Amino acid sequence: MFHASLAPGKSTDAVASGLPALLDLLARCSSRPRYAFMLLGLIAQVADRRGAAGPFVRRSGQTLLLRDWLSDALAPMGGRDPRRAALIERVRSQLAREGRLPAVGTDADAVVEAEVSERVRISGKTNLSRAVSELTRAGLLQRHYQGYRIDHLNRGGQRHAVYTLAGPALCLLSRIRETDAGPARQMEFVLG
Repeated sequence: MFHASLAPGKSTDAVASGLPALLDLLARCSSRPRYAFMLLGLIAQVADRRGAAGPFVRRSGQTLLLRDWLSDALAPMGGRDPRRAALIERVRSQLAREGRLPAVGTDADAVVEAEVSERVRISGKTNLSRAVSELTRAGLLQRHYQGYRIDHLNRGGQRHAVYTLAGPALCLLSRIRETDAGPARQMEFVLG
């Protein structure tokens, strides 16, 4: 692998491992590398020690399906997108045409927000599936399903996705664990 920006005194092995290797691979294999990196980071945040996340995530006293949680966590990234504003207006006018929009402003806003959130979640799961497929092909993620028929390869039938970090993406686990541990305090020695 050629690295044009290799600093003097640095070996190519040091540059080609860990986070730099992951970022390099994402830039080559993903149509949306920033989105893919955020996705891997979120999976690492809820993964167990082996790097497996799902099929359920428990956060803030709620239990959600992993795909729903990931979609909801990534949804704010499109909040300033003009398409989101257009979606809000389309939903508002559709609900008004169907007679499902309450007359009270705050109630109407809540109904519109709930409908927009549901549509954004559905769209987000489509984007998520596309990104997961790219990451799986690149060897950064493994996907299988658990549920009614445990570890069945086919989707559906009350089976839900489990994602496991693989290859260079495993470096994210150690970074998450390090930040969870917090910084060392004064007079505390860290051996290792």
